Amino acid sequence: MSPAPDVTRLSAAELGAALRALPYRQSALLVGRLVRGRSLEGSATFYGITPAAFSVHLLRAALELTTAAALPCRPPADEAEEDVWARALAEALERETATVPAALTTPVALCRRLRQLGTEVAETLEAAEREEEQSPRSRREDWLRKLAVVALLGLTAFLYCNRAEEPRERPVQERSRGR
Repeated sequence: MSPAPDVTRLSAAELGAALRALPYRQSALLVGRLVRGRSLEGSATFYGITPAAFSVHLLRAALELTTAAALPCRPPADEAEEDVWARALAEALERETATVPAALTTPVALCRRLRQLGTEVAETLEAAEREEEQSPRSRREDWLRKLAVVALLGLTAFLYCNRAEEPRERPVQERSRGR
């Protein structure tokens, strides 16, 4: 068995890049819980789910982050193992001395490193977001969105002005009550 990779060598920039490679929801789970330091209960409440369900989602995100960081990991074999791992990860994030399954050591170490560099990772993510907003591609997409809105407004105005004449309402004749 090869030795566990040293995640302490990962920089905030590398962790930020790995987070940006994840789907948005998984990234948001990890950022909220580990980078911003939200509690397990607070995170679960934020998403409107139970802490146990949040722990499972966090485990899945941590495994994806481990893969995105090019570190070795394997998915749980079944739902029972996934539940055990989710509880182990939650416990490991609360206590440094918690026992974790051998297959989970790298994701736990990565989550702890992410929490340790939380402020720096947050700054890295914000800088990457600002850079993305200033990129030519982002500006072009913004202009295309504006152009699409103007085209829809123009089409709406055209169709409104050229609509068919609506038929006049016929007056309702009262029926006489003659019996």
